[in-house]
Amino acid sequence: MGGQHPNAPQAYSEFSRVLDPSIYEALPDDWLVGITDVVGSTSAIKSGRYEDVNYAGASVIAAVGNAWGDFDFPFVFRGDGAAFALPPQGIMTATSALRQVVAFAKTNLNLALRAGLLSVGEIRASGRDVRVARYAASEDATYAMFAGGGLKWAERQIKNGRYLVKPGSYTTEPDLTGLSCDWEPVPSQRGEILSLLVEPSEGGSPEAFAALAKCVLSVLDAGTRQAHPLSRDTAITKDRARSVNLETWLAVASNSDFRKYDDGLRLTLDCTREQIEAVEAILVAAKARGEVNFGLHRQSHALMTCFVPSGKPDSHLHFLDGMGGGYAKAAEMMEANELPMVSVR
Repeated sequence: MGGQHPNAPQAYSEFSRVLDPSIYEALPDDWLVGITDVVGSTSAIKSGRYEDVNYAGASVIAAVGNAWGDFDFPFVFRGDGAAFALPPQGIMTATSALRQVVAFAKTNLNLALRAGLLSVGEIRASGRDVRVARYAASEDATYAMFAGGGLKWAERQIKNGRYLVKPGSYTTEPDLTGLSCDWEPVPSQRGEILSLLVEPSEGGSPEAFAALAKCVLSVLDAGTRQAHPLSRDTAITKDRARSVNLETWLAVASNSDFRKYDDGLRLTLDCTREQIEAVEAILVAAKARGEVNFGLHRQSHALMTCFVPSGKPDSHLHFLDGMGGGYAKAAEMMEANELPMVSVR
């Protein structure tokens, strides 16, 4: 679910394993990579439209999977957008789904969604790669993890106007069956919800980055529940009349994508302020040594966008972001190449 490769490599249940560059397998040259992001997402978030931004971000995953007929393809949710890969015979599915979600975001959400599509071969020609591993968040939910720097490069090209999917003359509605935002924002129980992006510097050693990432995770995983943002007693649905039992909520929590590897670490965690400060100090030092670039954002709540594929309700997936800007704000900081400022809450 969410991570199948042509030869369906094994899924690893320990997150630390996906930090090991040797477990990733290269996607074939003729596979396609699609990427979306909301243009001006931070201003939309500033005006309180974080749910719409996350819904638009996750929409292409639902649209592609529903059109493709299953969800055994690699994809990653990035807050204000997503990335996915399909085999070459998926070109019509990918192009159509991308056009549909762009039109849907504009018409229904009043958001400009940028969408691009290119081949793995085109990415590889730039000297980057697209490699995939599978992480089993639970017995029922598997997420794809991406390495090789290829997605990062492709995203930059698309933001610069290359590989854009041109609008169709006639675009139908995307099939977003199963995509919903049924939960109230989830408050931090430990201090703050941290949105963290950490990427290796160009030309950096993958092994050195893996060691640094493990160091960061060891600080954040200290204590109970490993900084999981969905603690046991915060299950509140928007429909207050609908109560949720503990078993259902624990299944939601275990199927969530709060930790992932997407050409770097991408984390949504519930942390103490001391943990955040310790991690910040580690990353500032690593950045000063030229090893990494990073961005982080703190906020009071996490936000969850859910996907329940029709016919496979056990394989429900829950995409997490920070409510106050989350990944979009962290990416903004990383792109600005700033050292961390004390965030205003």
